[in-house]
Amino acid sequence: MTTNVERVARLRRMREEALQGGGPVRVERQHTWGKLTARERIDLLVDPGSFVEMGAFVTHRSTEFGLADQHFLGDGVVTGHATIDGRAVFLFSQDFTVFGGSLSGAYAEKICKVMDLAMEVGAPVIGLNDSGGARIQEGVTSLAGYAWIFTRNVLASGVVPQISVIMGPCAGGAVYSPAITDFTVMVEGTSYMFVTGPNVIKAVTHEEIDADRLGGAIVHTTTSGVAHLAAPDEGVAMDHVRRLLSHLPQNNLEDPPIVATKDPTDRQDAALESVVPDDPSRPYDMHDVITRVIDDADFFEIQPGWAANIIVGFARLGGRSVGIVAQQPAVLAGALDIDASVKGARFVRTCDAFNVPLVTFIDVPGFMPGVNQEHGGIIKHGAKLLYAYCEATVPKLAVITRKAYGGAYDVMSSKHVRGDINFAWPTAQIAVMGAEGAVNIIFKDAISKADDPVAEHKRLVDEYRAEFDHPYVAASLGYIDEVILPSETRPRLIRALEMLKDKRQVNPRKKNGNIPL
Repeated sequence: MTTNVERVARLRRMREEALQGGGPVRVERQHTWGKLTARERIDLLVDPGSFVEMGAFVTHRSTEFGLADQHFLGDGVVTGHATIDGRAVFLFSQDFTVFGGSLSGAYAEKICKVMDLAMEVGAPVIGLNDSGGARIQEGVTSLAGYAWIFTRNVLASGVVPQISVIMGPCAGGAVYSPAITDFTVMVEGTSYMFVTGPNVIKAVTHEEIDADRLGGAIVHTTTSGVAHLAAPDEGVAMDHVRRLLSHLPQNNLEDPPIVATKDPTDRQDAALESVVPDDPSRPYDMHDVITRVIDDADFFEIQPGWAANIIVGFARLGGRSVGIVAQQPAVLAGALDIDASVKGARFVRTCDAFNVPLVTFIDVPGFMPGVNQEHGGIIKHGAKLLYAYCEATVPKLAVITRKAYGGAYDVMSSKHVRGDINFAWPTAQIAVMGAEGAVNIIFKDAISKADDPVAEHKRLVDEYRAEFDHPYVAASLGYIDEVILPSETRPRLIRALEMLKDKRQVNPRKKNGNIPL
């Protein structure tokens, strides 16, 4: 007969076994590769002592291909709940020391359980990914497991924040779960994502490339736009996750947390008066505007290395979390191209889903011209950004710092797409197009017939600028709420946010809109 003391001792042994992962040899190998174990990663991320594990004794059910005698408690993934800065989160951490972190049916069920609970409780889900993919020995069961997870990613989308951290391999079907989540963070040098690996590519297309150049952190944060942030090591990656969560609510029914700031809400900055150059063709760095306006100059930029002609990221104004969207005149003159449109649209929709007000700084000469842009679908992709702004019901503030030309003026949170408060600086230029282009079209014949075409062209350009290339026509029509001094941008935005804090706007009832994907 088994005594109670023996039962307790058995439980202690099992708990100890579960903590060992794939064993000391494999753990040491993980460390040699510069990677932490699944449990070490959790300890690095969450509040000390807050992690509560679920499913620690789960094992796989396969009896095929030699797996019947290989069982590891937990089956290659650590799941549970914890707190980060005192706020509840659910998470799973894939354990590469157990079967290479490969996914089985039981493993997938553990992940699905915490995702279901996160939805019921209304708390974020964080996935720490380090897996060789589907467990081949389980066949279609492992494929079904991925589909179960994908379905929950979709159902949770826009309901609770979902963050993926890629800390090792993530290949094949496994990549589609991070692709559906709200933010993806990758670790440089140790993580990669791709649908087909270097060997398959070589066999099919005869192209030779290694895993890092095919799908490493730098590739996906600068070239593909698949990932949002790259980190030099796992510690910084966890810092990124904590910082993201600090700007987001627990779920779509809450507002983001308000954080106390010592930065005065009525602070003005005279340096903003000289940021915009007198020469409209000269670039400037929009970061100089953003950091002078927000709380404590603390701007958390998202996807800084991809589509740099548009800037997106989180900041605070008067302690309130806001999503910043801004053109970058220092890159492609701030023109909207395909990548910038997609980047901006995705961020706008993320903010709208989680009740984060939007503040848009505008200096846009228009959509990028060119055969490649047209053939690449700039119409369709530009419409995504337009759709996102039209659809968004969170408070939407806009500041036109310089150019707002053509259809790009409409798209960028204008009054006509339900912008709430729209400011313009005296340097704003709001028109169908720039003075040079407009004069060349309107006065083409008059210029060609003039005694001095060059002088006539200059005269007409100056006349057009004086008549149209300023913010006062739009202000007279009510399309701009007020022309403000650049120095007073911060207090005006904070007061507008305070006024809009209880905004309620509901879109027409429908199953879903048909965004031009």
